[in-house]
Amino acid sequence: MAKKVVPKKKHRVPADEPWKGLATRSIHAGEDRQRYADSITTPIVQTSTFVFKDSKEIEAYTKGLKPRYEYGRYGNPTEKVAERRLARLEGAEDAVVFTSGMSAIATTIFALVKSGDHIVITDDAYRKTLQFCSSYLQRFGIGCTIVPFGDYDALERAVRRETRFIFSESPTNPYLNIFDLNKLRAIARRHKILTLIDSTFATPVNQRPLEFGVDLVIHSCTKYLAGHNDILAGVVLGRSELIDEIRALHKAMGGVIDPHCCYLLLRGLKTFPLRIAQQNRAAQAVAEFLESHPAVKRVYYPGLESHPHHRIACEQMSGFGGVVTFEIKGTLSNAKRFLDSLQLCFIGPSLGGVETLITHPATVSYYEETRAERYALGITDTLIRLAVGIEDVEDLISDLDQALRRCRRPARRRS
Repeated sequence: MAKKVVPKKKHRVPADEPWKGLATRSIHAGEDRQRYADSITTPIVQTSTFVFKDSKEIEAYTKGLKPRYEYGRYGNPTEKVAERRLARLEGAEDAVVFTSGMSAIATTIFALVKSGDHIVITDDAYRKTLQFCSSYLQRFGIGCTIVPFGDYDALERAVRRETRFIFSESPTNPYLNIFDLNKLRAIARRHKILTLIDSTFATPVNQRPLEFGVDLVIHSCTKYLAGHNDILAGVVLGRSELIDEIRALHKAMGGVIDPHCCYLLLRGLKTFPLRIAQQNRAAQAVAEFLESHPAVKRVYYPGLESHPHHRIACEQMSGFGGVVTFEIKGTLSNAKRFLDSLQLCFIGPSLGGVETLITHPATVSYYEETRAERYALGITDTLIRLAVGIEDVEDLISDLDQALRRCRRPARRRS
């Protein structure tokens, strides 16, 4: 089991919301006690425009005397509740939600840099994040250095006078590498630069980077936070002055999440800690089963002592997450036979929902790359990523076991 984390910083708890429990905050945080029509759930304010009662109300609003909503791109009551709740869960001063995780990443980066600036990112980041940083940013005169994940000396050497921030993920995809947040903080403080962590795989249940001194945390809410494979959303969280900069650009760029999507996110958050607890338990059991299976070559899961970053995970995480990556023995044909034999797990590229999803990165996410290019990135023919849902773990293990046994049998010849 994971070692209990000792936070470096305490949560900022609003006076009107003194609740300490994560489950309580997941249900109640950010909501007004009295709601429209005495509804127990946050209403969906499905409107693009908010009208003024008279000219006096316009004047009070424009002079900052009466904060209110004006236009959907600048904010919505349902959206605001989602932002407040996510901020409470992460222990952040403020948060802003987006239409997707990548929208959150791209807008955040653009809000923090200008032409001539430089950023550092680790090579184990999400491939679309890497593509955005290494290709698109160059069009705007923004430099980017990609360093090997885990090489903290190289990370520090990459920092320049014009470096604005260091960006990484923890855990990473697909090998679930864990970034040492204490080392990240030390490097950033020496050079007086910002730190950004994509903590999607961890969630606020298992890891809260802000408590370790990280400046901004990003999540794809599509995954564990919403948890039902039915929305796209993203969020960035941190100090108010940084979030203000990001929100200002967000309003200008217009990647605004819709109220109904915010409602579904809020609904998903109400069961969030319960789902993560089940996924943590199930993933640990599945990882241990796979590590002992004769058809499996290697398993990558931070909760296993065999994982290279197990010690760091125990020190800064309170749970190890719902994703298990493994390599099966054999060839590409064995991997395909394994996938085709599954009866419970769905084949799909996402993660974090109540249904268990499994993906084959070589053919699903990296099909445009040559085999040599894939292998250079560590994406082998037999690499499998499993995103555990909330099904009974015995059923999951049974399905994996029968598929692994079938994939080892020779393929039947056609007559």
